[in-house]
Amino acid sequence: MAVRRRTDPEVGRAALARVLEAHTMEPDDVRDAVRFLLEELAIQAPGRSVEVRVPPYGAVQCVAGPRHTRGTPPNVVEIDAMTWVALATGAAGESGWTAATAEGLVKASGERADLSPFLPLV
Repeated sequence: MAVRRRTDPEVGRAALARVLEAHTMEPDDVRDAVRFLLEELAIQAPGRSVEVRVPPYGAVQCVAGPRHTRGTPPNVVEIDAMTWVALATGAAGESGWTAATAEGLVKASGERADLSPFLPLV
């Protein structure tokens, strides 16, 4: 199943550049950057076995494996917007996923919830 984009890639890339370069916290830029990166994850790691949530901006299902159909999925990753941007762009460094998880910045549950093989995205 193809990923349905809600964010125009050009708008998403421009917002992401503004967030990374100026560390802007403009709500529209953060929203567009986060959604763009979530959509990129869903494209690069297709599937429906993991739900990645970045409240209040969005969520996607990704990663190949068993699909859930009702209730809370068995594999969930919840992360704040700026940590997501840092991990998805590589700005968090080589140990980004491990460090962010250890520090409690990433809440990951389930055996497929480790996104480190897919990061950075861009």
